[in-house]
Amino acid sequence: MSHTSAETSAAASGADYASLASEIVDIFYKIYGTHPGFRVNHAKGIVAEGCFVATPTAAALSRAAIFDGSPIPFTVRFSNDGGFPAIPDGAPGNIKGMAVKFHLPGGAEVDIVMLAITTFPMATGEGFRDLLFAISESPEDAPKPTRFDDFAARHPTVLASFNSAGTPDSFAHEEYRGLNAFIFVDKAGRRQAVRYIMKPEERVYLTADEAARQPCDFLIDDMPQRLAIKPVVFHFTAQLAGPGDDTRDPSQPWPAGRRVVDLGVLTVHRVLADSREIQKDLLFLPTNLIDGIELSDDAMPVIRSAVYGVAFARRSR
Repeated sequence: MSHTSAETSAAASGADYASLASEIVDIFYKIYGTHPGFRVNHAKGIVAEGCFVATPTAAALSRAAIFDGSPIPFTVRFSNDGGFPAIPDGAPGNIKGMAVKFHLPGGAEVDIVMLAITTFPMATGEGFRDLLFAISESPEDAPKPTRFDDFAARHPTVLASFNSAGTPDSFAHEEYRGLNAFIFVDKAGRRQAVRYIMKPEERVYLTADEAARQPCDFLIDDMPQRLAIKPVVFHFTAQLAGPGDDTRDPSQPWPAGRRVVDLGVLTVHRVLADSREIQKDLLFLPTNLIDGIELSDDAMPVIRSAVYGVAFARRSR
């Protein structure tokens, strides 16, 4: 894997975020309890595999090998938010996730971690820690207004993020966003800030009543049944930052009119038969990059990688 100066800087910053990462993981355990072998967040999921083919547009924007137009195999995990392995797939306000690991020739990997919300709830890792702490201090029987209620009232980005989540009728019918800014570098060295958007062929959402009537595992059960009939297709796109757009703050959207380009097609072919066991050893790190894709000044990918690393080490004990 090629190491850019941004990646080297990220590695240095990662050490600075170790304490913050441990605090965040500790609070996740406080909220959800301990479930050995499962993630502290997005504990419930399903793993599949497929193939990605990039567009010429992607190759023009970035010299990264995943965009050279050759078929690139990938592993993908779809998931529910939260640390409960048995959470109902139709739980109200549950944010769905999609994480992709591209496998390049020679062993290099590129990871993309996405959520089905339009913005991240907080601008910084410290702010996210404080949000989690407020949630941990606000059990269902807590008097109103809860600590979370007070926190959300003081930080409008929280509900703006949470309220953008819906319940799809299938993981295949949800739109997922990378939220964090990355930098594409083309063959001439030109740089372009982007945010990823993974678009399904169609988006289908359930009402709250419809979601409440679904079986506990309806999304998990749907994917192998759907793929047995035909592949699931996503269009991998990127929103391009314009002059003056803030690349540091994932809690703020870029203007809706910003150009969105088609990077290629992800075709999901099959669910892995031993998905439940495989996902325990899968680690998706948003700082897993190659030449042609660099970190921006958004610190959250480095913080998220630190959190995932700490959580992975604990669940692997």
